[in-house]
Amino acid sequence: MKSLYKRQFILTAGMILVSFALLGAAFFTLSYQYTIRQTRDSMERNADYLANFTSKAKVLGVGVEDEVYLTMMATIAQISDAVVLITEADGEMVVSTDGITIQSYTQLSGHYLPSSVVDQVRQMGRYTGMSTLGGFFAEKRYVAGTPIFMSTRDLNTGKVNQTMIGVAYVAAEVSSLTELWRAFITIFFFTAVVVLCIAFLTSSVTSLKQTKPLQEIAETARKFGHGEYDVRVTGYEDRKDEVGELAEAFNAMADSIAKSEERRSEFVANISHELKTPMTTIAGFSDGILDGTIPPERERAALQTISSETRRLSRLVRRMLDLSRLQSAENVTAQEQFDVSEVMLRVLVSLETKINARQLDVDTQLPDDPVMVWGDPDAITQVCYNLLDNAIKFSDPGSTMGISITAKGGKAHVTVRNTGQTIPPDELAMIFDRFHKSDKSRSVDREGVGLGLYIVKTILNNHKENITVTSQDGVTEFAFTLTLA
Repeated sequence: MKSLYKRQFILTAGMILVSFALLGAAFFTLSYQYTIRQTRDSMERNADYLANFTSKAKVLGVGVEDEVYLTMMATIAQISDAVVLITEADGEMVVSTDGITIQSYTQLSGHYLPSSVVDQVRQMGRYTGMSTLGGFFAEKRYVAGTPIFMSTRDLNTGKVNQTMIGVAYVAAEVSSLTELWRAFITIFFFTAVVVLCIAFLTSSVTSLKQTKPLQEIAETARKFGHGEYDVRVTGYEDRKDEVGELAEAFNAMADSIAKSEERRSEFVANISHELKTPMTTIAGFSDGILDGTIPPERERAALQTISSETRRLSRLVRRMLDLSRLQSAENVTAQEQFDVSEVMLRVLVSLETKINARQLDVDTQLPDDPVMVWGDPDAITQVCYNLLDNAIKFSDPGSTMGISITAKGGKAHVTVRNTGQTIPPDELAMIFDRFHKSDKSRSVDREGVGLGLYIVKTILNNHKENITVTSQDGVTEFAFTLTLA
């Protein structure tokens, strides 16, 4: 498995290297061109100055063999750090000096520049380029040349003519041209190495800081998967970035799973208890009848108890099957229109015997017109049955039970109310849990298995509807909503 830290570091380092490579290439090209251009412009200016100076010296009668002229040429060569060369118009060399030694016409007589150089001066009016000047230099140099003109006046016409009498050249070594550029390159490389080291170090620390929390969360997840439900990701509570959000989300998920596991364990314990009690009773009375412990005159009562406990087991299994069906991923709530008032009245009529047995009055506040809603009529019928059955069982004998349906805000609000013992506030939050039965307020429920309200909650959740419960001053009220059609 490739490490995220390595991938992050390599990606960041690669981006930095590519960026520096592109920046370096651009910098090298621009700096080199700038250096060459600056040197070329300087040499061309010097060549222009030499040409003008030579032209004026000729006018004043100062020859190229004159000591003053040669001294001036040597001085310019030293200042330019280049070789100064004066030639005739046809390319014959006249004066050459590097600022230290001077070669005059006597030493240079018979030495000519290449015809290509002379032709370029005549055609272009200037020469620039890299050349050994026909082997005059041992290696190629950057050469700039400017023609030397002499002005003459025609006595007959009075017209001033420009005659090229020679060419002034300035030749600089390539090494001197690139010296500044090399200095730039040295500074750039030094700076680049320092910046790259800092960038790599920063990238390494940043990548490690990003991957370390992920490793800790992964390790915590592995522990959690092995059954250590109390482990949590700590140390990132103050982080406001994505890592902090991930740690918070993981801890929230862990809390939810831990609660679900706790409820699962409680569920298994409760269902074991619910199954064990009637089965123990059935086995005890059956054995008593078989081995003669129960006398014949009491066998009928024992059989009635066995029958009652058997029906209780049947109800429990049926409720468990209903619950399994409701929680199945394949369960899709059918959506159709129906009158919720009609459903409530139909359930109320089916429970008339139980209502009369407890001598209850029923206060119904139902609209005259049908209240059409969307949902699964069979499932909502079960909701109404469970709520009304609970209200009957836990109402004080001779009290009034209330039913009301109102429509507002696009919802039908259905309320079932009974008068009896108040449910303690600390139990209201658990009233819809599986197998929850309050010992204080629900102790009279001898036949229930603690799944009715949980099934109600599940059905309404499948319909994406809400149910609430309040219990105070002896009045307990369940209220749920349905979407109006």
